[in-house]
Amino acid sequence: MIVEDQSATVAFLEDPSSFGSASPVETIDTHISFVFLAGDHAFKMKRAVKLPYADFSTPALRLAACEKEVELNGATTPEIYLGVRRITRSADGGREFDGQGELVDAVVEMKRFGQECIFDHLAGAGLLTHELMTRTARMIVQFHRTAPVIHMTSGSQNIGGVLDIDEAAFAGSHVFGEAEVVDLNRAFREALSRHAPLLDRREAAGKVRRCHGDLHLRNICLLDGAPRLFDCIEFNDQIATVDVLYDLAFLLMDLWHRGFPEHANLVMNRYLDEADDEDGFPLLPFFMAVRAAVRAHVTATRIEEGGTSGKLADEARSYFDLAHTLLGNQPARLVAIGGLSGTGKTTVAEALAPRLGLAPGSRIIESDRIRKAMYGVAAETRLPARSYTPDVSRRVYREMAWRSALILAEGGSVVADAVFDRTENREAIEKAASDERVPFTGIWLEADAAVLWQRVGARRGGPSDATVDVLARQLERQVEDMSWHRIDAGGSVTDIADAILSLCRLHGPN
Repeated sequence: MIVEDQSATVAFLEDPSSFGSASPVETIDTHISFVFLAGDHAFKMKRAVKLPYADFSTPALRLAACEKEVELNGATTPEIYLGVRRITRSADGGREFDGQGELVDAVVEMKRFGQECIFDHLAGAGLLTHELMTRTARMIVQFHRTAPVIHMTSGSQNIGGVLDIDEAAFAGSHVFGEAEVVDLNRAFREALSRHAPLLDRREAAGKVRRCHGDLHLRNICLLDGAPRLFDCIEFNDQIATVDVLYDLAFLLMDLWHRGFPEHANLVMNRYLDEADDEDGFPLLPFFMAVRAAVRAHVTATRIEEGGTSGKLADEARSYFDLAHTLLGNQPARLVAIGGLSGTGKTTVAEALAPRLGLAPGSRIIESDRIRKAMYGVAAETRLPARSYTPDVSRRVYREMAWRSALILAEGGSVVADAVFDRTENREAIEKAASDERVPFTGIWLEADAAVLWQRVGARRGGPSDATVDVLARQLERQVEDMSWHRIDAGGSVTDIADAILSLCRLHGPN
C-alpha cells in the first residue's frame, strides 16, 4: 500500500542539476524502490509503501533502511555501497541533499556499474558458463559460512513465518483466484508439516543464519572477474534470517524459471559438495516452491499498484504455477553410471541429473569429488598415487553408498558417478537403493579403447586424476558379472541421457 506522495522527491532526483550534471538521469522503478542513474553513480530510494513484509511508511523508517542496506551490503561489495544521503526540505519548499531542513527521504549512494555485469543480463546473453556457475556456488558457500547463526525460533517456525507473509500477501491480491490460493496455501502447510522434523534439526545445528535474503540473478554481479553478491534484504530480518539452503533456493528457482535447469542443478551440486550439507538436499524443491510463491505475490503487488497488467500477470502466473508444481510428489530413484576413464560418465551424469526428480533435479554423488574431499583439497587438485590404493577406494565407495542412502531416505533422487568396475562396488550402490526400496538403474558406458585413449589424453582440469597410465591398468582388468545396462558412450550426451531416462521408466515411476 502506497502511504505517501513522493512525486516531488522523484522529480528532484530525476533533475540532472540536482547532481551538478547536464546529462539525463535514468530511472528504474521496482516494487519497493526507485533507482536513479546519474553519471557514474546510482541513488536508490525506498518507495513510501507499507506491505506485509516491508514498512517504508515514514522518512525515518526509509532512512534507517538505507543505513542498514549500506551496512549489510558493505560486507560483500564495499566498493559499490558508498553511503547514505539525506534528502531534506529546502527553505523554498523544494528538495536538497543533506540540508538543515526537515527530513523528507533518503537514498543509498552507490558506485554505478554496467548492467552487463549483472547475472540476469549474462543469462540473457548466454554467458553463464559451467565454470562461472561453479565459482558462484563456491562464493555463496563462503558467504553462508561467515553469516551469523541466529537461534530465535525452531526451523519449522522460521519457514512457517515466511508462509505467513506469503498468505497475507496473497490475501491482498486479486490476480489469483481465491480457491487456487487456498489450495496452494494448504499444499504449503502440508509440506511444512512433512519437513518440520528436518527443518528443526537443521536449525538446532546452526543452519539458520542472517543470510542475503534476495539471492537471485539480478543481485549477483561480476566485478573484476569474480561473482559478488549485492542488494541483500535489509528491511526485514525475518525474511533474511533463514535456512542457508532456503537462501540458495532463490537462485536455483530463478535459474529454473528462466530455463536454465542445467545451471540450477550444477549450482546445487557444487554448493552441496563444498558445504557438506547433504541432509538438506531433499528440502530444496519445497524451498524453491516458497521462493516461487514469493515472486508470484511480489509481481502481483506491482499489478495492484498500477503496473502493466498483461505481461506482469503472465509472469505472476508462471511463478504461481511453478510453486504448485514444485510441491508435487516424484518418487525417489537411484541411477548409477559406471565405465572406464574417458567414457564420459561425469558429462552424462550432469546432463541427466536436471531431468531426474523434482527441481533442481538429482544429487550427483561423484567418486572423484568425494576422494578429494576426504583429503581436504579442492576438486581440481591432483592427488598422489597413494590416494588411490584399494583401501582408500573402498572408503570412497562406502561413502558414496552412505550418502546415496541418506538422500534416498528423505525422498531425493541420486545419480552416482564412478568407475564401478568391481562387483562389490556395484553391489554396494545397488543395496543403497534396495534398502530404501527405491527403483535402481545401473548403466555401464563403454567405448572403443582408441576413443578412451584420445579422451583421457586430451583431458584438462576437472576433478578426475585419471591418466593414460590409469586407463591402461583399467583396460587390463576384466570387468566381470556386468548386469548393468550397456550403452555406447560414443553417442551424443543428449542421446545417452534420453536412453537412460527410457530405461528408468521401465524400472518404475520417474
